[in-house]
Amino acid sequence: MDNTNIQEMVTFVDVARLPYAFLAIVVGWAALRLTNRILDDMVERFTDRRLAIKKAKALTRFFLYFVIAILVVSSAFDLENENLWALMGAVGVAIGLAFKDLIGSLIAGVILLMDEPFQVGDRISFGGYYGEVHAMGLRSVRLVTLDDNLVTIPNHKFLSDEVASANAGELDCMVVIPFYIAAAEDFQLARKIVAEATTTSRYLYLNKPVVTLIADEFMGERFVTVIRVKAYVFDARYEKAFATDVTERVKSAFRKNDIRGPDRQYRDLDLNGGRETP
Repeated sequence: MDNTNIQEMVTFVDVARLPYAFLAIVVGWAALRLTNRILDDMVERFTDRRLAIKKAKALTRFFLYFVIAILVVSSAFDLENENLWALMGAVGVAIGLAFKDLIGSLIAGVILLMDEPFQVGDRISFGGYYGEVHAMGLRSVRLVTLDDNLVTIPNHKFLSDEVASANAGELDCMVVIPFYIAAAEDFQLARKIVAEATTTSRYLYLNKPVVTLIADEFMGERFVTVIRVKAYVFDARYEKAFATDVTERVKSAFRKNDIRGPDRQYRDLDLNGGRETP
């Protein structure tokens, strides 16, 4: 956009109404802050509706941004002048060319809200990152990883790349925890221990099933038995706490019942001249 267009735009500014435009910005900013604070408080008070409230927060932000923009433009410019509309069209084209990535992200943000491949509060995997969608803005999506890093991803990237959602708008989330034991160990007892540790965890979502699967896999130079438990945590925010709780109790029970892992089995073989410890 050159200086000529800028000067022409200034001639259409209604100076007498500029205070109203400024007031619209101030009121809009205050409304955004107040709305965010109210909805954040509601998230903490009504945890069972956390995802729905966060979705409402994202939609409200988009709506307020749109309303503020309309109020500022209608207050600052003389919209009854036909020449202004022609000029604004030319300026819009110039801005679109100069900020095409930004405009693309703005449009993509609206598409994401309508198409809903994921929502605020979902656990998603994208571009090598995994974490919770903290916010969906006009330009980008903010993702908080399990290491508590804040990752900012432009909206338009989600339109061309694959994204996986672990809970797809639900509060509960599936967690898969693998346990490895030596191939010669009592896999039935090990499976029972894993199932009991999972079903008695305080983080378990009771309305969905707990499944344990057993498979022999080749790892390095040896076969091992893998017991995988698939269960749902009642809130995706406690995904790692759930996995830690189950793992801690399973390992304690394995040690108590002398169920050996692959590493221990092969250490015993080395110490006994190629023979397993009885």
